[in-house]
Amino acid sequence: MISLNIEKTLQFVSKETINGFEPKVKDALEKLEYGSGKGNDFLGWLHLPSSITQEDLNDIKNTAQVLRDNCEVVVVAGIGGSYLGARAVIEALSNSFTWLQDKKTAPVIIYAGHNISEDYLFEMTEFLKDKKFGVINISKSGTTTETALAFRLLKKQCEDQRGKEMAQKVIVAITDATKGAARITADQEGYKSYIIPDNVGGRFSVLTPVGLLPIAIAGFDIDKLIAGAVAMEKACGINTPFEENPAAIYAATRNALYESGKKIEILVNFCPKLHYVNEWWKQLYGESEGKEHKGIFPAAVDFSTDLHSMGQWIQEGERTIFETVISVDKVNHELKVPSDEANLDGLNYLAGKRVDEVNKMAELGTQLAHVDGGVPNIRIVIPSLNEQSIGELLYFFEIGCGISGYVLGVNPFDQPGVEAYKKNMFALLNKPGYEEDSKAIQARL
Repeated sequence: MISLNIEKTLQFVSKETINGFEPKVKDALEKLEYGSGKGNDFLGWLHLPSSITQEDLNDIKNTAQVLRDNCEVVVVAGIGGSYLGARAVIEALSNSFTWLQDKKTAPVIIYAGHNISEDYLFEMTEFLKDKKFGVINISKSGTTTETALAFRLLKKQCEDQRGKEMAQKVIVAITDATKGAARITADQEGYKSYIIPDNVGGRFSVLTPVGLLPIAIAGFDIDKLIAGAVAMEKACGINTPFEENPAAIYAATRNALYESGKKIEILVNFCPKLHYVNEWWKQLYGESEGKEHKGIFPAAVDFSTDLHSMGQWIQEGERTIFETVISVDKVNHELKVPSDEANLDGLNYLAGKRVDEVNKMAELGTQLAHVDGGVPNIRIVIPSLNEQSIGELLYFFEIGCGISGYVLGVNPFDQPGVEAYKKNMFALLNKPGYEEDSKAIQARL
């Protein structure tokens, strides 16, 4: 199971200070468990892992097999939590270069509906022109501009290229149970569909069909992913003592650091496969905690790459940061540094060592340098990059976020600030119903 180490924070905040958060953490866990806090209508994720049945998983796997059998490419159309969770898992578990290889054991997964770039969408449609492709349309409403626009393009192209009957077979809708444009379209067109539960917000939806279907199509074991999440759900439950509950300790530590003036949390990995775990985490914590002019700012870096860009700022910039490092204990492959007779690069001292040993020493050396430079370090160790460990990590961050948001004193499950840009965009585009807003914004411009 994944483990948490906060030892490298204790010269910045004392153990007593962190333990002082135990009553607040206990209160937060009770609000989650008993639904007594703000946003309690969005707690469906809390016991989701343990409530998923084998029948549910088999149905998802059967649908995944239909797309695997009939598609070279599957486009996941969604924005925010509707695609980031799936992408985080798929990229963490995939071979970094499989998509470039001629022989593939699973469809290539690509993503749309998360931007409004004309070049991106044009290039995607060009890429798909000679491909047998399918689409997973993920939207509760079916009217989110970015996703709806992409799906309109993809639906037409899929029908034009593959015919209406096959398009019906390879387009899947993941949407509201009864209402919204995407639900109406799915029912009218006869698409296979899955429900986004009303009580699960997008950023907490990775363990629903939103994440599980793309992950299964990519060829990964969703049973093991859920098993990992179930194990972490149990480990972080309300009856687990504070000192044994990793999510409780994580929430307490980061809030103690925040109160001491550490306003920015940087999620760090030393494995590029975890880049989209970083991106998923940024949305999860940023959208959950950034309210009422409060909240830790979530940033992320890929080391050792970003040590040659952000490293200087982290080492010697303003001391308002702390790092949470995800460390992978055992890598999946072995590669040793060869000896070179000329030794012009001076690397013969590494000859015979595994590359992972070099990476681990870079990790340790960075941690020591950053702590010496005034940056507290939290360390999360995952046994290896596999479905079990990633399932544990996802749920750990989800419940840690729920606890931390309540400790902070905000509603972790709404996102009122996200709507501000939409109102302005609709007014600028003269969307029906926004006439008065359009006049007002044109006057400002």
